[in-house]
Amino acid sequence: MLKDFSLSALVTGFVSVLVGFTSSVAIIFQATQNLGATPEQTASWLWAIGIGMGVPSIVMSLATRKPILIAWSTPGAAVIGAAAAAGHLTMPQAIACFLLNGVLIAIAGFSGGFEKIMNRLPLPLASALLAGVLARFALDAFVAIPRNPLLVLSMAAAYVLGRRFWPRANVPVILVIGVAIAAAQGLLHMELVPWNITTPVWVTPEWSVPALIGTGIPLFIVTMASQNLPGIAALRVGGYEAPVSRIIGWTGVSTFLLAPFGAFGINLAAITAAFCIGPEAHPDPRRRYWAPVSAGFFYLLVGLFGATVAGLFAAFPKELVLAVAGLALLTTIGNALSAALADEGYREASVMTFFVTLSGITLLGIGAAFWAIVAGAIVLAFRRKAV
Repeated sequence: MLKDFSLSALVTGFVSVLVGFTSSVAIIFQATQNLGATPEQTASWLWAIGIGMGVPSIVMSLATRKPILIAWSTPGAAVIGAAAAAGHLTMPQAIACFLLNGVLIAIAGFSGGFEKIMNRLPLPLASALLAGVLARFALDAFVAIPRNPLLVLSMAAAYVLGRRFWPRANVPVILVIGVAIAAAQGLLHMELVPWNITTPVWVTPEWSVPALIGTGIPLFIVTMASQNLPGIAALRVGGYEAPVSRIIGWTGVSTFLLAPFGAFGINLAAITAAFCIGPEAHPDPRRRYWAPVSAGFFYLLVGLFGATVAGLFAAFPKELVLAVAGLALLTTIGNALSAALADEGYREASVMTFFVTLSGITLLGIGAAFWAIVAGAIVLAFRRKAV
């Protein structure tokens, strides 16, 4: 396996963790604040999700030799934060909801029910779903240009030149150039980073039926619909057939075991998975599994150092993170759109799926990925009846 390791996979794994962490860690901090968590409990949450993402990413990727990246449920964190802000949830009640979420995810995975639903999803619609999820990051990269033209345009220029002259090292070069320019501009504030090792904190769950129904069930639904659904789509669009049921089942087990320490939802990565699946990880698809393995080690560092690593990632300027994410995903977005629109029979449904996903709408507490598939399926069904 070591002969399959590459520098591009290592950097891609780092970028995946960097983008995933910096783009949504604020939601976790907000949720813990709304729950009245102590700084030690907040760091424990980071420890739990770091371990919960890192170990499965490493083990599953090495076992299958496929790029299986695990992440936390970003919309799930938003559900928790909203319930806590409304006064409907305490920390012990939240832990009970995390445990319920883990059990339900494990059942959905090991039973094979969720995979059966996914097997009925046409590849063009899955491709449109993936393109819609990722397009937001590409848009954000270009929207960031006015805020720091030198930084973002220099990274964009490196991307264009890299595609021509150093395609295998394109993402690493973009990242190095971005860090160098940000440092020259005085935008890296490493002196504010705290340095300490995290100690996990156990919180005994409090079982509340209203909390389980009002928060626990929605937490499970948004995790499956907004994370695992596009996560499986990303794998299949990338050409990888993986044991989906077992993977999802084990993420449920991870969630359950680490829930008392703050693991609210462990699941397949959706957006950041695209980094590990795309050619930036390695030109040879058979060697890309080292990207999520590398990401897994960085996740373990997140867990070990908790708030320290969060502060380290926060030291990078936002424009740098947006530019790296958006530029690194352009090739994957292009491939997904090509697959989504290639078959005329699926074209209208794919376009509908793409734009509903891109809209980012949330209805009944469920994210756009789920509603995009519903909309695409309705358009496809009516078109076939008309034909």
